[in-house]
Amino acid sequence: MTNINRPLILVTNDDGITAPGIHALVDAVKELGEVIVVAPDSPQSGTGHAVTIGLPLRLDKVTEFEGIESWQCSGTPVDCVKLARDKILHRKPDLCVSGINHGANHSINIIYSGTMSAAMEAAIEGIPSIGFSLLDYTFHADFTVAKMIAKSLAKRMLQNKMPEHILLNVNIPKTSLADYKGMKICRQAYAKWAEEFEQRVDPRGKDYYWMTGKFINMDTGTETDAQALAEGYASVVPVKFDFTDTQTKSWLENEWRDMLS
Repeated sequence: MTNINRPLILVTNDDGITAPGIHALVDAVKELGEVIVVAPDSPQSGTGHAVTIGLPLRLDKVTEFEGIESWQCSGTPVDCVKLARDKILHRKPDLCVSGINHGANHSINIIYSGTMSAAMEAAIEGIPSIGFSLLDYTFHADFTVAKMIAKSLAKRMLQNKMPEHILLNVNIPKTSLADYKGMKICRQAYAKWAEEFEQRVDPRGKDYYWMTGKFINMDTGTETDAQALAEGYASVVPVKFDFTDTQTKSWLENEWRDMLS
């Protein structure tokens, strides 16, 4: 049973329940409330907001985190949040934190990110949420700065009344505590991946394709997440899941007045 006198914090990720990043995140927030972990049983990077349809979902209780209730799910990060809300949690969480992802999720990466999609699913459910990512893809990354930021932001969001659908995308540069410059509230940079598909041949003589490519930042403006990270700052981008382009909506209503009833 959960303790209703303490904040309830849902922790999830997309790198899998055994990833060092989620262990760092649990360690960062475990003193702030009652923590329950529900995470994929294997890596789910790049799954975006996918949900499992037509296949059974498995949910198993594990002892991955000492003294903390934790479950592994056979589905996607979004599946984890949906199952946690419906089958595991006894009340609505006060906060959902996702990560800490091994690798960047700034700019356009938010669309592909399982880390951010898990946090977004929680925000859709009215749970204030944060997705954390560290710009270090290595398994043995140093999470010292990331843990400090995660604890600070989680504490602030629990202490202050936040809008129920608030969602933050937090990216942390690969830096030491001594060189850490601080955080900046940013906007999402206009950038994209330029993919190439390298054609190869398998041992049976059949063609297959291996995706490669590079990240291109086309945004020359200021106050972007890409710029903040390049300068050594952690970027904090408020995100919304209403994709309506209100400016284009107004333009269309004016331009297409003759077509509209």
